[in-house]
Amino acid sequence: MGECGAGRGSGHGGADERARVAAFRERNGLPQLIDIHTHFMPERLLAKVWAYFDAAGPLVARHWPIRYRHDERRRLDTLRGFGVRAFTSMLYPHKPGMAASLNAWAADFAARTPDCLHTATFFAEPSAADDVRTALDAGARVFKCHIQVGGFDPNDPQLDEAWGLLADAGVPVVTHCGSGPVPGRYTGPGPIAALLDRHPRLRLVVAHLGMPEYDDFLALAERHDRVLLDTTMAFTPFVEQEAPFPDASLPRLAALGDRVLLGTDFPNIPYSYADALDVLEHRTGLGADWLRAVCHDNAARLLGI
Repeated sequence: MGECGAGRGSGHGGADERARVAAFRERNGLPQLIDIHTHFMPERLLAKVWAYFDAAGPLVARHWPIRYRHDERRRLDTLRGFGVRAFTSMLYPHKPGMAASLNAWAADFAARTPDCLHTATFFAEPSAADDVRTALDAGARVFKCHIQVGGFDPNDPQLDEAWGLLADAGVPVVTHCGSGPVPGRYTGPGPIAALLDRHPRLRLVVAHLGMPEYDDFLALAERHDRVLLDTTMAFTPFVEQEAPFPDASLPRLAALGDRVLLGTDFPNIPYSYADALDVLEHRTGLGADWLRAVCHDNAARLLGI
C-alpha cells in the first residue's frame, strides 16, 4: 500500500477525514484529543511490523491492511490535523536485549516531538529493573508492556523489581494482556489478576478493553481502583465481527467512565481514525460527558497534561 494524496481530499488523513474528526469533537465539546495508544518506533522496526501485518503473521492471523502507511512526518501531521494534543510512541521488544535501545530511541523521539509523551518499555530479562529505572530517570511518563508479543509471564520473577518501581512511580503501563487477536501463553485475566494481587498500586492500563475477555477485565478494574482501560480498536466493525463487546456490559463501562482512555493503535489500523471515534459515540451511546472524559480529561488528569 503506497502513499495517497498528500493531505487532501478523501485520502487517509486528508481534508475529508479531518472534517469528520472535527465534527466529532464539536458535537461532543472536545477542543482537543489525547490518544494514549499510538505507535511510533524506529523506521526499520516499523517496516518489519508492517510486513508482519501484511503477511497476516501468527499473532495477527487475518488480513490487516495498514491505513496510515506514511513517513514519520506525515503521520505526525495527520495526528495533529485531527486535533490530537498528546499521544504516545508505544514500542515493545519481542525478545531479550531490545528494550534499552528502544527506550533510547523513544527518549530521543520525545525530545524532538514535544507533543509525544515520553514512552518506554521492558522485557522479562535480567536487565528489566535497570531498563525501567533508567527510563524513569530519563523522564518516561508512560510504559508499554506487550505480553502477547513478548510471550512472557507478567509474574516472571525477573520483572518483580521492575513492577515495583513502576508502582512506586505511579507511571501508567499500557499492557496488552487480553487474548485478542490471538491468544498467547500468558494472555487473559488470570496472570494479570495475580500480578495485581502482588502489586495492587500499579497504574495498569488494560489495552483494547481487554479484548475479548471484556467482562473479566472490567471486573479487575472494578476491584482495583488504579486499573484503567483503553478503547483501542474496541467497537469497530473490524473487531466486532470476531469479538463483540457485550451490550449488557455497557453500564459497567459507563460506571468506570473516569478510568477509560482513548486509544487507537494509529497508524496500524485497517480503518480510519474518524471511524474509531464515531463508533465510540454511536456504538456505545454513552453520551458526550463520557466521551469528553475518555477522549481527553481522564488522560489529562492521569498524565498531568
